[in-house]
Amino acid sequence: YLVVPPSDISRTKPLVRLILNQIGRRLTERLEGDPKKSRKHQLLMMLDEFPALGRLDFFETALAFMAGYGIRSYLIAQSLNQVSKAYGENNAILDNCHVRIAFSSNDERTAKRISDALGTATELRSMRNYAGHRLAPWLSHVMVSRQETARPLLTPGEVMQLPPSDELVLVSGLPPIRAKKLRYYQDQNFTDRVLPAPVLHDGPYADCPASRPDGWTGQVCSVDSRLAADDESADAPVEDEGGVQQQRHPSLPVEDVVVSQEPDQADLYKPADDDSEALADKRVMDRISTAARAYGINEGRGDDVIPGF
Repeated sequence: YLVVPPSDISRTKPLVRLILNQIGRRLTERLEGDPKKSRKHQLLMMLDEFPALGRLDFFETALAFMAGYGIRSYLIAQSLNQVSKAYGENNAILDNCHVRIAFSSNDERTAKRISDALGTATELRSMRNYAGHRLAPWLSHVMVSRQETARPLLTPGEVMQLPPSDELVLVSGLPPIRAKKLRYYQDQNFTDRVLPAPVLHDGPYADCPASRPDGWTGQVCSVDSRLAADDESADAPVEDEGGVQQQRHPSLPVEDVVVSQEPDQADLYKPADDDSEALADKRVMDRISTAARAYGINEGRGDDVIPGF
């Protein structure tokens, strides 16, 4: 049983695809025994939400011949749109299915496909015509005609309106069957077979193969004394206070104290080596405009706002 939560389907999809691919390739390498006789050990692959695994090219091809190797597949999908999305419109998934089971569908395309697969039925229709005056005590002439016409066994609308208790079973070479669903938790024949999950133990399990001898069992190497000494020194407590983050290792250099110095105001207006003439002139004009504004404030107030100017 490969049970994958819905939240991990996209993450574990490559692993499940690899497992199914290996199972299909390994079990179809050789055809042993008489293919006409029933095999003792058979495999049923029940794949719920089969289209969610993506396109499996080998699996699509192996559906045609894996039955001869004792392998059967039970594919479950919500609608044909999921199968077409994963394998394309012209896929051979349904062509290799001997038995097809359909429930009530909410998709018009799937309902139309099921209705076409069920085929048509012959329906007898009768028509009756009356001749004469309608107010007469009796009619003078009555004509009845019957005609056989073909109609779908179930129209797409009737397929979409199937009750939850009904299902359609289509077997190759046999007429379609409309059956009732058998729920295992309501049928007495199946409720007696439902057993609790087995308890797992540490010992060997059923059909466990015998262990094979090897040269590594019981081979335990002694601990290297140098590694043991390093472990003891690493586990020794640190006497310095302040924690490991505040300890200064002797191999690290002492950090240099950097004192930030404010630039001189006069140096701000000096043209730099890489400054152009236009940039230098702009700096000088900015300085003159600042001094002019300060002088105007000084003259307007009558007092010396900027001493020494």
